[in-house]
Amino acid sequence: MAQATREFGDWPLKRLMTEVVGSGHKSADDMTREQAREAFQRVLAGEPDHTTLGAFWLANRWKRNTPEELAAYVDVMREESAVTAEPDADPVDCGANYDGKGRSAILGVAAGAVAAAAGTPVVVHSGDRVPTQKQDSYKQVLDELGVRTEVEPSESADMVDETGFGYYYQPAFNPGIDALFDRRDNMGVRTFVNTVETLANPANADVHLGSFYHLPFAVKMTDTLKAAESQSVSRTLFFQGMEGYDDVRPGTTVVGEWNEGDGELDDFEIKTAEYGMDFESEDLGVEDVAAESAEITEHVLAGERDDQFADAVALNAALRIYAREDADSIDEGLEIARDVLESGDAEAVLDDLRAF
Repeated sequence: MAQATREFGDWPLKRLMTEVVGSGHKSADDMTREQAREAFQRVLAGEPDHTTLGAFWLANRWKRNTPEELAAYVDVMREESAVTAEPDADPVDCGANYDGKGRSAILGVAAGAVAAAAGTPVVVHSGDRVPTQKQDSYKQVLDELGVRTEVEPSESADMVDETGFGYYYQPAFNPGIDALFDRRDNMGVRTFVNTVETLANPANADVHLGSFYHLPFAVKMTDTLKAAESQSVSRTLFFQGMEGYDDVRPGTTVVGEWNEGDGELDDFEIKTAEYGMDFESEDLGVEDVAAESAEITEHVLAGERDDQFADAVALNAALRIYAREDADSIDEGLEIARDVLESGDAEAVLDDLRAF
């Protein structure tokens, strides 16, 4: 039996380009929530002409999306593409940019293992060399460590409950977004999909931890999560990350914190030297990101390194512990993280991940 053609509303992408978003970054109008929803529904259904889709993505990039538009995109993604699998644990959702890092070590696996050993479950998610950078991400580090990554969402949830650390693989839990890979690759620049995929929250976590280059982006992300109707996030913690990833940047850096009911995002500065990271970003540089990040993870968790990488892992773990409010301050989180590293419990988390 032939499948019925899906019916949409009155706003194909070409009309949105002509009448709303396509006139340039100074004169373009913002879409209503309903228009943005229909637009992304059409995109996920593969309805737009490729030229029109590329133009629409670029117009959104030029005019800059509002939180309401982004929330509409997030809702459509979670309703029509994402498959969530909620663990019994209540983890911190870590939303690093999917297109990866190319110059510095990825420390989130080590930091997540430390946090998990301290009683703070952590969830990470990524694709596999996502456009535009197509660089190393969580998946490549976990692959190097011998941890299974191409798992179904239900397995990812079990991983969280059994080890305290869970990895969700985009092609498995977000197939509609994964199907856009070639179109995104041909764009040559990031699109709003790069933004909303980090907010997929496949574990339905209450707490989101993310990073930013500039504080207004953290405000926009928090406002997006507040406006989204497909999930309920009660707390966010953002910090200035290295290469846009969820590894805190050494030096004087900004942290943004929001709790449900508090209104606006609160921001404050920390000097990472006061938390043991008394070095420069260049000191965390590596040549082979995946392989060296995995090696650093193994050695730090085994207590075989006490250098800048160990210090950075400890602070990043502290931020995850603090994000879930398992510590009253970043200082307390750091003390907990260092105790865990000294005890060897974090290495046991890695052993459990490999055995999963």
